[in-house]
Amino acid sequence: MKRLVLAALPLLFIGACGTATSPAPAVSAQAVAEIQAGDDFNDTDVMFLQMLSYHQKQGLEMTTTAAARAKNPSLKTLAEAVQATEKDELSMMQAWLTQWKKPVDVDTTKSLHADHGGLPATGPAEIKALKTVSAAGFDTAFLNLFLAHQHNAIEMAHLETTNGSNAEAKAFASRVRESRQGEVQQMLKLMNGA
Repeated sequence: MKRLVLAALPLLFIGACGTATSPAPAVSAQAVAEIQAGDDFNDTDVMFLQMLSYHQKQGLEMTTTAAARAKNPSLKTLAEAVQATEKDELSMMQAWLTQWKKPVDVDTTKSLHADHGGLPATGPAEIKALKTVSAAGFDTAFLNLFLAHQHNAIEMAHLETTNGSNAEAKAFASRVRESRQGEVQQMLKLMNGA
C-alpha cells in the first residue's frame, strides 16, 4: 500500500505544479535585503506576505529537522538551501509589512481565511512527528509532508499574482512559484530514487 501511495504522488504533483525541472535562479541575500516594495499595496498583498511568512516559519522548522536528520545527502543539501532562501525571504516580507504598518504575523482565525480556501499550513502535530519518526522512515516522511507544504506556497503565490497590486510583491510571488516548482521537482526525483 505504501508503494502505491508513493507511486501516485508524483502524478498528483506533476499535474498540479507545472513542468519546471530546476529551481529558478535565486536572488542573492544582499539583493533580497535591498528590494523595496514601495507604498502602493492592497489587502491581497498584505494577506500574501502574512500568510507566506507564517508558512515559511513552519518550513524553516521542518527544514531544520531535515538538515539534522535526513539520511540522503541530496535531501540534506536541499533542506539547507531552502533554509537559506526562506530566511532571507522572511526578513524581506517582514520588512515590507513593517513599512506598510501592517502586522507581520497572520491572524490564524479560521473564519478569516474561508473566502480564499483557508490558511495553508502544515499542522503542529505533523511537524512534531518529523522529530520522532524513525530514522529509517524520516526521508520519506519529510518528502511527503514538504511536497504538500511547498505546493501550498505555489497556491499562495498564484493568488498574489492574480489579485495583488504591488509590483514587487507580485514579482516576488512569481519567483516563489518558480522556485517552489523547482523544489517540488527535485523532491519528486528524490522520492523516485533518481
